[in-house]
Amino acid sequence: MSERGRFRLGVLVSGRGTNLQAILDAIQRGELNAEVALVVSNRPEAYALRRAAQRGVPTVVVERRAYPSRREQHMAIAEALRQAGVDLVVLAGFDQVLHPDFVKAFPMRIINIHPSLLPAFGGGLHAQADAWAYGVKVSGCTVHFVTEEVDAGPIILQAAVPVLDDDTPETLAARILEQEHRILPQAIALIAQGALRIEGRRVLRCKDAR
Repeated sequence: MSERGRFRLGVLVSGRGTNLQAILDAIQRGELNAEVALVVSNRPEAYALRRAAQRGVPTVVVERRAYPSRREQHMAIAEALRQAGVDLVVLAGFDQVLHPDFVKAFPMRIINIHPSLLPAFGGGLHAQADAWAYGVKVSGCTVHFVTEEVDAGPIILQAAVPVLDDDTPETLAARILEQEHRILPQAIALIAQGALRIEGRRVLRCKDAR
């Protein structure tokens, strides 16, 4: 917990920012006792930046082309998050794989929302379409801690979504996104409450959690 009082989030975004919106809405409804201290994007055109600005949340753009390497770009993001005093880094539609040195800077303090039931269909940008093409009957989404191995960190929460006979990749993705909006704020709340512990690869609820 930050010395400033409330649990402070740094949210990384690249696109529309609907998961960022879900976090901001959960805070506004009183379902999540936290604040978004900083929103960082690697894309200046990301609509997520407008969502943040509409709620008065500070934003910063850190483009890849402004730095000689991905590592230097990501360490600049890390420094901005440190300056903002964040307690947890949330990847909410960030389209770059984090450099290992960034992950090391925030050990077990980074979470990601992935649109599949990990470990199935991890490591790609089109997990929903991949699941649909494979013919699975159930897909979904996963909130997990971020480690140096892509989409392989300890799983916090998952939500299953049935794949319907008349689904398209687009309709399946839309229904999965609805569940992302539900479980990402829930996962953040559990972490903010100190309600989780990690044992090996398993994330467990603390019996004495608030």
